[in-house]
Amino acid sequence: MRRALAFLLPPIAMFVVFVLAWHAAVIAFDWKPFLVPSPGVVAKTFFEKRETLAKAAGLTAAGAACGFATSFIVGLVIALVFSQSAAVRRALYPYAIFLQTVPIVAIAPLIVLWSGAGFRSVVIVSFIIGLFPIITNATAGLTSVDRSLVELFEVNNATRWQILFRLRLPNAIPNLVTGAKISSGLSVIGTVIGEFVAGYGTQNFGLGYLIVMTSGQLRTPELFAAVFTSTLLGLAIFVTVAFVGDLIVARWSDRR
Repeated sequence: MRRALAFLLPPIAMFVVFVLAWHAAVIAFDWKPFLVPSPGVVAKTFFEKRETLAKAAGLTAAGAACGFATSFIVGLVIALVFSQSAAVRRALYPYAIFLQTVPIVAIAPLIVLWSGAGFRSVVIVSFIIGLFPIITNATAGLTSVDRSLVELFEVNNATRWQILFRLRLPNAIPNLVTGAKISSGLSVIGTVIGEFVAGYGTQNFGLGYLIVMTSGQLRTPELFAAVFTSTLLGLAIFVTVAFVGDLIVARWSDRR
């Protein structure tokens, strides 16, 4: 209980200070609700639009989960290939860096053009943004094995597959978990960005589409509520992945 309180109290206290400062600034500078609404107005809007926000958050969560799962699987496969050949790694790794440096907002319209508007394009954008952390962290773990351990496996006539799955992959678990934590947060960002461009339509829409729609109509309290919901969604996904990852690392440490 003490550890939980020590972990939770600082961010909660900072959030309370932030809300109080926000409320004081609105009163002091007499900001209009369509520019910066007060925390009370945002909370009221959040409660009134809870069904719409929950439905949009569910669609965004589905896109983020699909994008994260795809980036995790594909990133791990690419890292496994990179770990088997330094030549392949030197030839292809710069293109993996390209995924991290390319302005996704610029290529998102191309993705929509090629794949069509809707859920699939949103998942593709989320996948592209979340892929690089998996590749770089998994590759680092797979290639940082102690050389003496590799030689020990080779002396005992271990095959390349045995070295990969019984030595390199277990050694990469902490790095892979770190990459998954980063990628899980980025997947939500990628999904929201994808929804900015791809959308879903007026009947079914995610938080990204809701943010664009309320921003264009100067419905600022709803915009704040949508941004707050997307932040909570990202935090929830990150905490879930971090919790599962920490359990896996703890078991890995015990078995090691």
